[in-house]
Amino acid sequence: MNIDELTRAIEQLKAEVAELQVQMKRAGEDREKQNKEFQVTVADQRATQKLLAAALNILKGFYEKAALVQKNAKAAQPAGPPPPPGFKSYEKNASSGGVMGMMQNIINDAKAMEAEAIRGEEDSQKAYEDFVKDTNDSVEEKSKDITNKSSARAKAEARKVEAETERDAVMGELEQLSSANADLHKSCDYTLKNFELRQSTRDDEIEALKQSIAIFSGASFGAFMQR
Repeated sequence: MNIDELTRAIEQLKAEVAELQVQMKRAGEDREKQNKEFQVTVADQRATQKLLAAALNILKGFYEKAALVQKNAKAAQPAGPPPPPGFKSYEKNASSGGVMGMMQNIINDAKAMEAEAIRGEEDSQKAYEDFVKDTNDSVEEKSKDITNKSSARAKAEARKVEAETERDAVMGELEQLSSANADLHKSCDYTLKNFELRQSTRDDEIEALKQSIAIFSGASFGAFMQR
């Protein structure tokens, strides 16, 4: 029973170790995919920032030059009567400010998305490292348990073999004793069964000996017959 329990426990531990290793492999594959997605996201956001920043600088330079030209032109004109109704002096183009503002917002959003992706990558990497560490610790602990239980099972199997050997030796001795007992019973039964016959035969033998002794002692045959 001890060996069977240890065997079942060892098989269960091996199955758990195998499952942990599968989970760790899947986690590694998922982490690799996440990292690739992170790299693509960061690369896209940085490319967006770079492209829009360059375009924004070009627009800024264009509108700044236009404003400067307009300002210089106004300064070069002689003072005259006020402009006619409906004429507006040059001001910063509202549409240009709206376009540049939108572009700046997109750049800011791209920076925020990049920062968020970096934080997410760092959190995912840390979670993966913690998972790998915990899994490796669990695998190591279960492997040690497997080793200990395997050693205990080997000792139990050795004790079982020793006990079976002793049992076989005892059974052999019991068989020998049983055989000797059966032989003894047969001898006793024979003796008891033939006791009276043997006793009668013994008496006859004793009587014959007595007769022989009497003859050798010089007694007459007639006296012997009378006796």
